Amino acid sequence: VRVTSAQGSGTTKSTMELGIILFTLALLFVAYIIIFQKRYPNSPPCITGWIPWFGAAFQFGKAPLEFIEDARVKYGPVFTVVAAGNRMTFVTEEEGFNLFFTSKDVDFQEAVQDPVQHTASISKESFYKNHTATHDMLKGRLAPSNLHLFSEGLCQEFTEHLQYLGEKGTEELSDLVRHVMYPAVVNNLFGKGICPTSKDAIKEFEEHFLKFDEDFEYGSQLPEIFLTNWSKSKQWLLSVLEKVVENAERTKPSDNNSKTLLQHLLETLNGNGAPNYCLLMLWASQANAVPVTFWSLAFIVSHPSVYKTAMDKISSVFGKKGKDSVKVSETHLHQLCYIKWCILEAIRLCSPGAIARKVIRPLKVQNYIIPPGDMLMMSPFWAHRNPKYFPEPEQFIPERWRKADLEKNVFLDGFVAFGGGRYQCPGRWFALMEIHMLVIMMLYSYEFTLLDPLPKQ
Repeated sequence: VRVTSAQGSGTTKSTMELGIILFTLALLFVAYIIIFQKRYPNSPPCITGWIPWFGAAFQFGKAPLEFIEDARVKYGPVFTVVAAGNRMTFVTEEEGFNLFFTSKDVDFQEAVQDPVQHTASISKESFYKNHTATHDMLKGRLAPSNLHLFSEGLCQEFTEHLQYLGEKGTEELSDLVRHVMYPAVVNNLFGKGICPTSKDAIKEFEEHFLKFDEDFEYGSQLPEIFLTNWSKSKQWLLSVLEKVVENAERTKPSDNNSKTLLQHLLETLNGNGAPNYCLLMLWASQANAVPVTFWSLAFIVSHPSVYKTAMDKISSVFGKKGKDSVKVSETHLHQLCYIKWCILEAIRLCSPGAIARKVIRPLKVQNYIIPPGDMLMMSPFWAHRNPKYFPEPEQFIPERWRKADLEKNVFLDGFVAFGGGRYQCPGRWFALMEIHMLVIMMLYSYEFTLLDPLPKQ
């Protein structure tokens, strides 16, 4: 009885102590809100939640897209969300978008440095030293004028790996795409045989890469101690990429145009954390290209009239389907602009929920002043559903892209999938080319029938 009594007393004491701590934290949180509002009286409406530090993290994390739209309706086009100790201020109209991409009071590098450090173990010093140079190198090497250096080899790789799929069967569409996209693109950008892409070596590599990609968003925000399996996969990939770097350095040609993109990256870095930057390049080459190819094919096949039009266009260039593989050139890509319309429409409908910039000086948006330290956020997902720019925004309508001047690489007004400003996506033209090419080749090679309904975006 005395033991039970002692435990009960200890439990009561612990409960009281916990209550005091929570009460103190709540008071500090309220005090912070009051002081902040006095310092920035014209800051946007703020959603704080009721738990100190966590703020609205639970509500936001449960359904972020719905949360953003509900907050826009309730609070207006500019609002702030406090979540997990961060202040995120969302802009949802054109004025805010323009400032997001062009204002000198916001900074891209400040927004991404921490996530880069978490996901690739690249130090702050290394990031600021190398980011601009690597971005500009990638932008130059992957510019439209240089795509001819990649297109022929990429088509050969796609042809080879499409043959491994066989002639018929039932499989997850995303797996089909990945089984072709991953080895073909890695061989094209890193060099054939440099990364594990053979059938024997690829399984373990794919398992670790898929785990790394699956939890990439969590890894960019949380300490690795909370993501044990993700951390193990990350370290495994980095150890493999150390050998990849050694192989690429050893086989480097003297002719500049004969070097792989990886070898150009290594030259730019000059030995500074090369495996870590290789991990980011590997992830960037797959993380968006695979899902966009999946969604492009899924949307096309699930819309019979679009599917028929796409096949008619492809047949007009290559003839009816046959057993022979098709060689897709840059000329063919220009001829098959309808397929590119389908891809851009799929990108429009499946764009990211939010992208970020760091506010570094007070920023005026409408009648509000957004304070330094806030993350300025915009949602491409919702921007692409603005009926002002995209009538019937929820519908898959490839023909809307007829108005875009794609020959001059000009997209539709309101389309922000590739970002903007100084650090716009440097690989966007290569990505569009590889997806365009693979979608054509898969549609030509196979007749698709979806066995499941289209997933919700």
